[in-house]
Amino acid sequence: MRSRTSTDISRRLSLRTAVTAGLAAAALAATAAAATASTAATARGAATPPPQGHRTQQVEYFTGAAGHPRHTTVPASPPLSPAEKTAIAGDGDVTSIVQNGPVGAKLDVVFIGDGYTAAQQEDFHADVRAKWAKISAVEPYASYAGLFNVWAVDAVSHESGVSGDPTQDVVRDTALDSAFFCDGTERLLCVDTGKVESYASKAPAADLVVVLANSTKYGGAGYNDVSSQVGYDGIATASSDNDRSDQIAVHETGHSLGKLADEYDYGQSGTYSGPEPAEANLTTLSADEMTTQRQKWYRWIGQESPDGGAVGAFEGGGYYQYGLNRPTENSIMRTLGREFNLPGREAMIAGFYRYASVLSSPVATDRAIPRTTHLRVGAPAFAKVKWYVDGRERKAARGRHTVVVRALGVPADGRTHTVTARAADRTAAVRDPALRKQLSGALSWRVSP
Repeated sequence: MRSRTSTDISRRLSLRTAVTAGLAAAALAATAAAATASTAATARGAATPPPQGHRTQQVEYFTGAAGHPRHTTVPASPPLSPAEKTAIAGDGDVTSIVQNGPVGAKLDVVFIGDGYTAAQQEDFHADVRAKWAKISAVEPYASYAGLFNVWAVDAVSHESGVSGDPTQDVVRDTALDSAFFCDGTERLLCVDTGKVESYASKAPAADLVVVLANSTKYGGAGYNDVSSQVGYDGIATASSDNDRSDQIAVHETGHSLGKLADEYDYGQSGTYSGPEPAEANLTTLSADEMTTQRQKWYRWIGQESPDGGAVGAFEGGGYYQYGLNRPTENSIMRTLGREFNLPGREAMIAGFYRYASVLSSPVATDRAIPRTTHLRVGAPAFAKVKWYVDGRERKAARGRHTVVVRALGVPADGRTHTVTARAADRTAAVRDPALRKQLSGALSWRVSP
C-alpha cells in the first residue's frame, strides 16, 4: 500500500455529518413509539411499526458484558449526499493486517475505524490487531485462524472519539457518525450503514464487517437486517479499547456467519406457536422428539458442551419464554462471555466454509507450471492433504503441504500432466453429513512439457 503524504491527508479529510438534534429527536420518537407496543409483541422482539414514510433498521444491543442482548429499531441511515460520496471516494486507504491466502479462498474480515483522526490511523491498525487477537482466540475461530484474511480500512475523522462518549450531550464529527445513546439507549452504538458500505467496498473483499469506534466505553450493536451489495450480511459495531466489547462482535458473527438465532427471551410471558424455525439452534421439538425424528441437533444430544452442561432441549429462546427450545442452558448466543455450544460451533464452521476453501495456494491454477515448481498449499489442522498425478495418488507425499512437482514423479515425456491436491476437513466438531460436504476441496495445476 502506498504511504500518505500530508497533501493526501488533507485531500482525504472529508465533510462528515454530525449527529444532529433532528436525529436525536427521531430516535426519541422511535423510543416513545416502542414503549406503546404490547407485552406480547415485546416478548417476541417485534418492533413497533414506524411512522409512514420513515425507514427503520433493526439492531441488537448489549446492556452489559454478562447480560442478555435486546432488540430495537432505529431510523435508517439516509442516502449519501454528493459531498459525502466525494469525501469517501478520496478516503479509505486499505492495510492488510492478516494475510493467509488469496482473496476468494479465504474469509475476508474488514475492520473500519471511526473517531480516528489522520494522525491516529496507526492507532486504529493496532486496535484492529488487538481486537482480532481476542476474537480469533474464541472457538471455533481459534482452530480455523488460517481461513481468515483481515483488512483495515482507514476512515479519517475530523475529531477523535465518538458521539455519546462519555455523556449523551457529546457530539463529535466522525467519518461514520458513530454514536452511543442511539435510540435513547446508552450502550447502543449506532453507525451510518451507507457510509460503512462505501468504505467496506474499498477492501479486496468483505465477507464480514466490524466497525471499531475509538472509545473505551462499553457498547456496540448488531445490524442483522443489512444485506450489502459488497457481499457481507450484517454489521457489528464495538468499542476499540473496551476489554469486553470483542464479545459483541463474536456474538454478532453467530448471526452473520453461523446463521444462528438468539437463544434468549425477554423475561416476559410469551409462547411461540409458529412453524419449526429454520435456524440450527432453535426448535419446537423436545430432546426425545429430535432423537426419534432425527431432526436438528439430535446428533449432539447428551454430549458435554463447551459452554457447560450436556446438550439437550432447554425451553426459552428466539425472544420467547415458552414454545421454543435451545441446545444448552447458556451459550454465547444467549449471554455474552460464554462459548458457542456444540450445535453452534458446527454452524459456525459451516459458515466459515461458505466463504473460505479448505485448500488455498499462492501458486495460480490458471496457467501451466514447470516441473521444477515448488507447490505450497494451506489447509486447516484437521485436514489431511493428498497429492495426485493424473488422477493417481502419490502416497509418499500424503500430509505434506509443500512438494516439488518433479519429485511427485511427473513424467518428463513431452506431454502435459496434471497435479492435484485434495483435502477434507475431518473435524469432530461437524457431524452433519450435509455440512461435511462443504469441508472438502481440491486444487489442480497443469504441468507443462
